[in-house]
Amino acid sequence: MSSGENFPLTQRLARLIALSPGEIAMLREFQASPRNVARGREIVLEGRKYDGLMVLIDGVALRYRVLQDGRRQVLNIILPGDFIGFPGCFFESALYSIAALGDCTVSPVPFSRLLGLFETFPRLGAAIFWSLSCETAMYAEHLIGVGRRSALERVAHFLLEMQTRLQAIGLADDHSFRLPLTQELLADALGLSVQYVNQTLRQLREEDLVSVERHQVTIHNYEALTALADFERTYINRFRMAEFSAENWLETEMPNLTAGTRQAP
Repeated sequence: MSSGENFPLTQRLARLIALSPGEIAMLREFQASPRNVARGREIVLEGRKYDGLMVLIDGVALRYRVLQDGRRQVLNIILPGDFIGFPGCFFESALYSIAALGDCTVSPVPFSRLLGLFETFPRLGAAIFWSLSCETAMYAEHLIGVGRRSALERVAHFLLEMQTRLQAIGLADDHSFRLPLTQELLADALGLSVQYVNQTLRQLREEDLVSVERHQVTIHNYEALTALADFERTYINRFRMAEFSAENWLETEMPNLTAGTRQAP
């Protein structure tokens, strides 16, 4: 496997579609200008203007909002292969802050380069924008969790979601993964108190479903945990166009896109 194929974004998209050599080369360019970000440093600051995006190459980051009274809500956990700066680049200023949980590596990507994919590599462009849409689906699931799921169901669903996302970049297997989050961060992400998180993790361990030791998560009964959380992974690992080869995409979709452009007033 070439170094270009080892990049996390490339790994993630390669699980969805069979990437062509040209698509792999383009993704390598997106991830080829690494910048280091120290632990705890802000990558994006709420209220500032950002015109570009970044790909997280290594490490874990948090997207969050701090209220005036100091309470923090973690909106999402950003993993290697995820984009940073979306959807803030569409607004006059960033809506939320993003900080490095540990030492991170990011690679800037001008937004214009992403848009240009629809002319040069349209199938790849669609796959990348699908990956951005996954974030919206995750927010919806988190909203359902806060509104309707019990503390036990929330924690179980979150752990399964993290496992699925980490599997897509080769950082988790069927039974275990590393999750460098404290109970305080889990509480901020799930709308729970630290005490509730602690009690819930203990209950999951006592029921022999999940154990967490020094940030290492081990799932002992995947089927039972999935049933408990009512977890359906399709919102983060199924791509509608995965059945198309690169050749079929160009043959079937490009004429439609071109025709649509010609018909535009």
